[in-house]
Amino acid sequence: MTKKERAKRNKTITLMADEYVYFSQKIHNLKGINNIKKEDIINKTINNDLFDIIDYLPKQFADLIIIDPPYNLTKEFNGFKFKVSSNDKYLDYLRSWFPQIAAILKPNGSLYLCGDWKCTSALQQIMNENLTVINRITWQREKGRGALHNWKNAMEDIWFGVKNVNNYYFDVESVKQKRKVIAPYRHDGKPKDWEETDEGNFRLTCPSNFWDDISIPYWSMPENTDHPAQKPEKLIAKLILASCPENGIVFDPFLGSGTTSVVAKKLNRQYAGIEMNKEYCCLAEKRLQISEFDKTIQGYTNKVFWERNTANLQISEKKNTNILF
Repeated sequence: MTKKERAKRNKTITLMADEYVYFSQKIHNLKGINNIKKEDIINKTINNDLFDIIDYLPKQFADLIIIDPPYNLTKEFNGFKFKVSSNDKYLDYLRSWFPQIAAILKPNGSLYLCGDWKCTSALQQIMNENLTVINRITWQREKGRGALHNWKNAMEDIWFGVKNVNNYYFDVESVKQKRKVIAPYRHDGKPKDWEETDEGNFRLTCPSNFWDDISIPYWSMPENTDHPAQKPEKLIAKLILASCPENGIVFDPFLGSGTTSVVAKKLNRQYAGIEMNKEYCCLAEKRLQISEFDKTIQGYTNKVFWERNTANLQISEKKNTNILF
């Protein structure tokens, strides 16, 4: 468990020793069960290596699958080290699990697959082999390491695929973005396609496949954890609202510290997640418990996604400490 010294204003979610024991009792292990049923995993955090249970997972139960697998990079995840390989070997790795995960999707379901520039060609190929690609989302990371002899890597991709191009759920109204209007157009003296408010002029715009309004979790954000590749809640919220109906099921086979499950719960969806690291599973359960009384998603207020730095967001100032005792 994390033993870092942190500033008083640091909101990073961590586990105290008694919390680790408590939340360990809430996670589930399905190894050895050869006929896993939907009710065995719905609204649960599953602490298993995906490869131990993948052949026994129920088929066609998820409305939406969000996958954030290890990228083709050498990176350590709390003791587990994923090593960079050739593009062909990485594609073989994807083929070792992706078809079985795609089989979990309902006939009218959607799947999003995350990656970076190095692995995006392999992601597109594995998607094309199993689903129909609808789009590629590129989102801007506003932080990252600089490079002296290359362009700074500040983008990631999310591939969007479905089983049936003629029958899949997509709610565009729920993911429109509220943007500032710089040069407002009027018709007969009245705002046209925008609204005038005391805080400024705004327009609700249809979402594109380029997202420049995402903030990466950092120490002063209440959603932050020590997971090295944590996705922002706002990013996941867009995927869930667009592609999963309320009370539908969202599945994440590489759950990490629980962002997909937490956001699904905050947005009144059911969830299921698999994560091999026990500490990350406990973090996910702690975040799920926090979401019982704090449903805040930074950048999403009053059912609207705001352009970055345009809304006075009400973020909880509660420091994440031992919430159990």
